[in-house]
Amino acid sequence: MKRWEIPLGLLVVVFLIVGGLTIPVKRAYTFTETRTENPEMTYRILSNDSEFQIRYVHSIFLTDVLESYQVQENNSLKFLTMHYEDVGIGLPGYAEEGETLSVTEEGIYTLTYEDKVVDSFVLYIGDVDAQLAFRYKGKETNLKAYLERGHSYEFRVKKLTLYEMMKGVNLNGKAKKRTESGSYKESK
Repeated sequence: MKRWEIPLGLLVVVFLIVGGLTIPVKRAYTFTETRTENPEMTYRILSNDSEFQIRYVHSIFLTDVLESYQVQENNSLKFLTMHYEDVGIGLPGYAEEGETLSVTEEGIYTLTYEDKVVDSFVLYIGDVDAQLAFRYKGKETNLKAYLERGHSYEFRVKKLTLYEMMKGVNLNGKAKKRTESGSYKESK
Protein backbone atom coordinates (compact mmCIF):
# COMPACT_ATOMS: atom_id res chain seq x y z
CA MET A 1 0.00 0.00 0.00
CA LYS A 2 2.87 2.42 0.78
CA ARG A 3 4.16 1.88 -2.71
CA TRP A 4 1.11 3.82 -4.11
CA GLU A 5 1.13 6.66 -1.54
CA ILE A 6 4.03 8.61 -3.09
CA PRO A 7 2.89 8.35 -6.73
CA LEU A 8 -0.72 9.16 -5.75
CA GLY A 9 0.43 12.15 -3.68
CA LEU A 10 2.66 13.33 -6.52
CA LEU A 11 -0.23 12.95 -8.97
CA VAL A 12 -2.49 15.04 -6.74
CA VAL A 13 0.16 17.80 -6.45
CA VAL A 14 0.76 17.81 -10.22
CA PHE A 15 -3.00 17.95 -10.82
CA LEU A 16 -3.39 20.90 -8.43
CA ILE A 17 -0.51 22.81 -10.05
CA VAL A 18 -1.73 22.21 -13.61
CA GLY A 19 -5.32 23.01 -12.61
CA GLY A 20 -4.24 26.16 -10.80
CA LEU A 21 -2.37 27.41 -13.88
CA THR A 22 -5.10 26.60 -16.42
CA ILE A 23 -8.34 27.65 -14.71
CA PRO A 24 -9.42 31.20 -15.66
CA VAL A 25 -9.24 33.38 -12.55
CA LYS A 26 -9.13 37.12 -13.43
CA ARG A 27 -11.08 39.25 -15.90
CA ALA A 28 -8.82 41.46 -17.96
CA TYR A 29 -8.69 43.86 -20.88
CA THR A 30 -6.56 42.05 -23.46
CA PHE A 31 -4.68 43.12 -26.59
CA THR A 32 -3.75 40.00 -28.57
CA GLU A 33 -1.53 40.35 -31.62
CA THR A 34 -3.18 39.20 -34.87
CA ARG A 35 -1.70 37.96 -38.16
CA THR A 36 1.11 36.04 -36.47
CA GLU A 37 1.81 32.42 -35.58
CA ASN A 38 2.95 33.29 -32.04
CA PRO A 39 0.63 36.06 -30.84
CA GLU A 40 1.75 38.10 -27.88
CA MET A 41 -0.89 39.19 -25.39
CA THR A 42 -0.82 42.38 -23.35
CA TYR A 43 -3.39 42.83 -20.60
CA ARG A 44 -4.69 44.98 -17.77
CA ILE A 45 -6.67 43.39 -14.94
CA LEU A 46 -10.26 44.61 -14.77
CA SER A 47 -11.64 45.58 -11.37
CA ASN A 48 -15.17 46.68 -10.43
CA ASP A 49 -15.10 49.77 -12.68
CA SER A 50 -16.40 48.61 -16.06
CA GLU A 51 -15.89 51.82 -18.06
CA PHE A 52 -12.72 52.63 -20.00
CA GLN A 53 -11.59 54.92 -22.79
CA ILE A 54 -9.24 54.85 -25.75
CA ARG A 55 -7.71 58.21 -26.66
CA TYR A 56 -5.83 58.79 -29.88
CA VAL A 57 -4.67 61.58 -32.13
CA HIS A 58 -6.38 61.38 -35.53
CA SER A 59 -3.70 60.78 -38.16
CA ILE A 60 -5.08 63.32 -40.63
CA PHE A 61 -6.62 66.06 -38.49
CA LEU A 62 -4.04 65.69 -35.68
CA THR A 63 -6.72 66.29 -33.05
CA ASP A 64 -7.72 64.17 -30.06
CA VAL A 65 -10.45 61.55 -30.37
CA LEU A 66 -11.84 60.01 -27.18
CA GLU A 67 -13.87 56.79 -27.39
CA SER A 68 -15.71 55.55 -24.28
CA TYR A 69 -16.83 51.97 -23.67
CA GLN A 70 -18.46 49.87 -20.97
CA VAL A 71 -17.80 46.17 -20.30
CA GLN A 72 -21.01 44.13 -20.04
CA GLU A 73 -21.56 41.16 -17.69
CA ASN A 74 -20.90 38.71 -20.55
CA ASN A 75 -17.56 40.48 -21.36
CA SER A 76 -18.93 42.14 -24.50
CA LEU A 77 -18.08 45.81 -25.13
CA LYS A 78 -20.75 48.50 -25.32
CA PHE A 79 -19.85 51.66 -27.24
CA LEU A 80 -20.88 54.70 -25.19
CA THR A 81 -19.56 57.89 -26.83
CA MET A 82 -16.97 59.31 -29.18
CA HIS A 83 -15.73 62.92 -28.75
CA TYR A 84 -13.85 64.70 -31.57
CA GLU A 85 -13.22 68.14 -33.07
CA ASP A 86 -13.30 67.60 -36.84
CA VAL A 87 -15.57 65.61 -39.15
CA GLY A 88 -14.18 63.49 -41.95
CA ILE A 89 -12.51 60.11 -42.30
CA GLY A 90 -13.72 57.95 -39.40
CA LEU A 91 -15.31 60.96 -37.68
CA PRO A 92 -18.93 61.28 -38.84
CA GLY A 93 -20.74 64.57 -39.26
CA TYR A 94 -24.15 62.92 -38.85
CA ALA A 95 -25.75 60.25 -36.67
CA GLU A 96 -26.97 56.94 -38.03
CA GLU A 97 -29.83 54.86 -36.65
CA GLY A 98 -29.28 54.16 -32.95
CA GLU A 99 -26.92 57.14 -32.55
CA THR A 100 -27.23 60.81 -31.61
CA LEU A 101 -24.79 63.57 -32.50
CA SER A 102 -24.41 66.84 -30.63
CA VAL A 103 -21.98 69.74 -31.03
CA THR A 104 -20.88 72.12 -28.27
CA GLU A 105 -20.29 75.85 -28.74
CA GLU A 106 -16.54 75.04 -28.71
CA GLY A 107 -17.02 72.77 -31.74
CA ILE A 108 -16.62 69.44 -29.93
CA TYR A 109 -18.73 66.68 -31.51
CA THR A 110 -20.17 63.96 -29.28
CA LEU A 111 -21.51 60.84 -30.94
CA THR A 112 -23.58 58.81 -28.47
CA TYR A 113 -24.48 55.18 -29.14
CA GLU A 114 -27.80 53.79 -27.87
CA ASP A 115 -27.05 50.08 -27.95
CA LYS A 116 -24.00 49.21 -30.05
CA VAL A 117 -22.32 46.12 -28.56
CA VAL A 118 -19.46 43.97 -29.92
CA ASP A 119 -17.47 41.03 -28.57
CA SER A 120 -14.13 42.50 -29.68
CA PHE A 121 -12.52 44.90 -32.13
CA VAL A 122 -9.19 45.14 -33.93
CA LEU A 123 -6.88 48.02 -33.12
CA TYR A 124 -4.14 48.87 -35.62
CA ILE A 125 -1.03 50.48 -34.10
CA GLY A 126 0.15 52.92 -36.74
CA ASP A 127 3.84 53.51 -37.31
CA VAL A 128 3.42 57.26 -36.84
CA ASP A 129 4.35 59.50 -33.93
CA ALA A 130 0.76 60.11 -32.82
CA GLN A 131 -0.57 59.38 -29.35
CA LEU A 132 -2.59 56.27 -28.54
CA ALA A 133 -3.64 55.70 -24.94
CA PHE A 134 -5.79 53.39 -22.82
CA ARG A 135 -7.58 55.11 -19.89
CA TYR A 136 -8.89 53.13 -16.97
CA LYS A 137 -9.67 54.20 -13.41
CA GLY A 138 -8.14 57.64 -13.92
CA LYS A 139 -4.82 56.27 -15.22
CA GLU A 140 -3.72 56.74 -18.84
CA THR A 141 -1.33 54.19 -20.34
CA ASN A 142 0.62 54.86 -23.55
CA LEU A 143 -0.21 51.82 -25.70
CA LYS A 144 2.67 52.48 -28.10
CA ALA A 145 5.07 51.76 -25.24
CA TYR A 146 3.64 48.21 -24.97
CA LEU A 147 2.28 47.31 -28.42
CA GLU A 148 4.42 47.12 -31.53
CA ARG A 149 3.90 49.72 -34.24
CA GLY A 150 2.67 48.43 -37.58
CA HIS A 151 0.87 45.49 -35.92
CA SER A 152 -2.82 44.75 -35.33
CA TYR A 153 -4.28 43.66 -31.99
CA GLU A 154 -7.63 42.17 -31.12
CA PHE A 155 -9.05 43.95 -28.08
CA ARG A 156 -11.46 41.99 -25.88
CA VAL A 157 -12.30 41.29 -22.26
CA LYS A 158 -11.82 37.73 -21.07
CA LYS A 159 -10.89 35.70 -18.03
CA LEU A 160 -7.18 34.89 -17.88
CA THR A 161 -5.47 31.89 -16.35
CA LEU A 162 -2.41 32.28 -14.12
CA TYR A 163 -0.34 30.85 -16.98
CA GLU A 164 -1.64 33.51 -19.41
CA MET A 165 -0.88 36.24 -16.87
CA MET A 166 2.68 34.96 -16.41
CA LYS A 167 3.22 34.68 -20.17
CA GLY A 168 1.54 37.97 -21.16
CA VAL A 169 2.71 41.56 -20.71
CA ASN A 170 0.94 43.45 -17.94
CA LEU A 171 0.11 47.08 -18.79
CA ASN A 172 1.07 47.91 -15.21
CA GLY A 173 4.51 46.43 -15.81
CA LYS A 174 7.56 47.82 -17.56
CA ALA A 175 7.04 49.25 -21.01
CA LYS A 176 9.09 48.25 -24.02
CA LYS A 177 11.55 50.58 -25.67
CA ARG A 178 12.17 50.76 -29.39
CA THR A 179 15.68 49.82 -30.50
CA GLU A 180 17.50 51.44 -33.43
CA SER A 181 16.44 48.53 -35.67
CA GLY A 182 12.80 49.30 -34.90
CA SER A 183 12.17 46.23 -32.76
CA TYR A 184 11.21 46.38 -29.08
CA LYS A 185 12.94 45.36 -25.88
CA GLU A 186 11.82 45.67 -22.27
CA SER A 187 12.94 48.86 -20.56
CA LYS A 188 14.78 48.85 -17.24
